[in-house]
This record gives sequence, structure tokens and C-alpha cells, in this order.
Amino acid sequence: MKELRKDAKIETQCLHAGYTPKNGEPRVVPIVQSTTYCFDSTDHIAALFDMPTEYMYSRFANPTCDAVEKKIAALEGGAGAMLTSSGQAASLLSILNLCNAGDSFIAASTIYGGTINLFAVTLKKLGIECIWVDSGASEEEIQAAFKPNTKAVFGETLANPALVVFDIERFAKVAHQNGVPLIVDNTFATPYLCRPFEFGADIVVHSTTKYMDGHALQVGGVIVDSGNFDWAASGKFPEFTEPDESYHGVVYTRDFGNLAYIIKARMQLMRDFGCYPAANSAFLLNLGLETLPVRMKQYCENALQVASMLEQSDKVASVNYPGLSSNPYHEMAQKYLPKGCSGVISFSIKGGRQNAVKFMDSLELASNVVHVADIRTCVLHPASATHRQLTDEQLVAAGIDGGMIRLSVGLENVEDIMADVQQALDKI
Repeated sequence: MKELRKDAKIETQCLHAGYTPKNGEPRVVPIVQSTTYCFDSTDHIAALFDMPTEYMYSRFANPTCDAVEKKIAALEGGAGAMLTSSGQAASLLSILNLCNAGDSFIAASTIYGGTINLFAVTLKKLGIECIWVDSGASEEEIQAAFKPNTKAVFGETLANPALVVFDIERFAKVAHQNGVPLIVDNTFATPYLCRPFEFGADIVVHSTTKYMDGHALQVGGVIVDSGNFDWAASGKFPEFTEPDESYHGVVYTRDFGNLAYIIKARMQLMRDFGCYPAANSAFLLNLGLETLPVRMKQYCENALQVASMLEQSDKVASVNYPGLSSNPYHEMAQKYLPKGCSGVISFSIKGGRQNAVKFMDSLELASNVVHVADIRTCVLHPASATHRQLTDEQLVAAGIDGGMIRLSVGLENVEDIMADVQQALDKI
């Protein structure tokens, strides 16, 4: 197979990017289920411990994972990628690759509840401060949040579960004016619906557990580097521009050019944390990626029909789905998500938590699970589950109330999905 054109469509990239079989090799990405790789000399291994440019240990690099990393980098239009053992690990390493104790970063307040806890509690223990801003903040308000030690800005393309559409260009503009990168969690959108690099983002993270996998088979994450941020010109990141004594004086910007960020993450953080997925997990992820375009199209179509139905129900207080023309983020969604707004809907049942729980427990087709973005329709009560650790004030900031339900519309026949939703509404 010849190398893909740089402007190959995403449908083609999902099937062919990342792995080019040679004569007599398997057509599908092979599973290299090994921790260890052999070399013909001691000097060869010694050289890799100075500059690890080949596979030498599967704690931080593996051929199967490498093929999937190349595919995801191609899908996002990035320079390189690194898989992680979970989406949380991807978010954690994306920040730790930039911030040390005593530093700060800015994050939109409407992000996923688990990430809020990671940023507000765990990173605080490590001496890294998260400065929260409203996702609808003006450029002036974002600028006011900056401190001299601020090293990054973080947001979600589609917030989980508030479904706020993140204004990537606005946040990127202010981040770049301050010489720091913008990190975007693109989990719900996937590169099929939105490619944040095209709007100025510098780093993208995903929980691949969700739509990329699609089948709820394994937990995983990924960090993608655009290769566009100028670390040397920023002047705020000496760890990129000065010798790394833990790797015998490697200078990431000098030795790796536009791959400086992702190589540093692998050589420093993956080396030390070791949160790398197994080859078999990457193989299964690749199977999900191969059907991503066709699945995302159907998720969006099904969700729009279900959201329109919920909007007409007298049992529903409000429906939050940016694909609806009545949604306050509809215009922004047209800009960033013109192909659709994923399969996730947030809506609030009249009567609050009690009726929300009654509705969910009455569903027959949909599953009540701690998951989202599956091929099967599923529901979750954020205030009781994913955001349970948040205070009442944090719940409000995240756009969550007691009656809110996160409905992840699957790939069943949409008439069956709507019938199940209606019978559960009738029981309230």
C-alpha cells in the first residue's frame, strides 16, 4: 500500500492510516504481545538509553500501539501521539508535561467531573494550581485569570455532561497571547466531528474509552501533539529548550523539532509513570476506529431525533443538545461541529432527582451504566455518579442539577430508542 495523501479523507484514514503492510505481511494491524525486544549489541542498547528512538520496552512504546498512535495523529491532523491507559491519564500527563510544582493553568469550569477532581484536588496536592473560568468567559475575563506562572489553558470541545460547546478560537487566541498552549479534550466530538488543531488548539486529549472504541471493550486515552506550538519562542518552558539531565542532555526542541512535546511526554512521563496500554488493547481500539465515521454519523442522526422528541415532552423541564436550533450553543456548534453534535444528550426531568431516578429505573432498552458513547443506548445521573464528589456550587458551575440525566443515544433503531424513552416518561 502506498503512503496516504496528506489530505486523505477521514474515512480513508480510519481504515488505512498508521499501518502499511509490506509484501506477505498481515493486512490488519498485528498484535505484538511482548514486553521485550532483542538487540545485537550492548552498545546498541546503551545508545537507546541515551536516545530511545526504537522499541526497547513496552512500558512506553510498542509496535501495535505505535500503529494506532500514528492513525490517531493522522485523524487529528497532528504531528505525533501517545496512547495512555485511560483518558484520565492522558489529561494528567498533558498537564504534567508543562507544569511543575508552583505553576498554574486555566481550565473551563464545565469539563468532566472526574477531570475537575483531578485538577482541583490531586494536582493541588502536587503544588499545581487550577484556575477556573466560565466556558463563556470573554477574552478580557480569560486574560484576567492569567498569572505569571500560568503554563496552559484546558477545555472540552463538548463538555461532559453539560454539552457546552467550547469556543476554541477565543481561548486559543488568549492562550497564545500569553505564550502558552491550549489543550482540548476532544472525546465527545472525535476528530470526525471536530479537529481542534484547525481552530488553534495545540494539544488534544481523548478518552479513547468512549466513541473511538465504541464497544465498551477497554479503557484508554491518547495525547496528540499538533507540532505547531513554538516552545522556544514562548520562553516559558525551559524544560523543552534546555538539556534534560535525566536523558543525558537531550534538548527536546533541538533534537526533536516539532515533536518536542510528545517526545518529552514519552521520554520523561511515560518512562516514569508507565501508564501505557497493552498491545491487545490498542488492537481492539483500532477495530473501533475503523468504523468511527459510519458510527458517528448514525449517533448524530439518532440523537437529534431523540432530542427533538424530548423537547416536546411535558415531563421534561429542559433539553440540552447543541444540534437543536433552540439550543444557545447551536450557532457555535455550526462552526465547530457542522457534521453533528455526537450522540450525547443532557436533559432535566421535571420534579428533580426523584423523578429522574424513576425515569432511569423504568427504562428497558437503555442501560443504567457508568459509561457513555457506547454503541448501546445508556443513561447516567451525573449528580449521583460522575459528579458526585462535587460540591453544590461546583455542580452549578458545571451546569448540573438534580434532575439532569445524561442520555447516550446508541445505534439501535431510533424508533425503538424513542419508544423506550416514552414508556419511561409515562411512568413518572
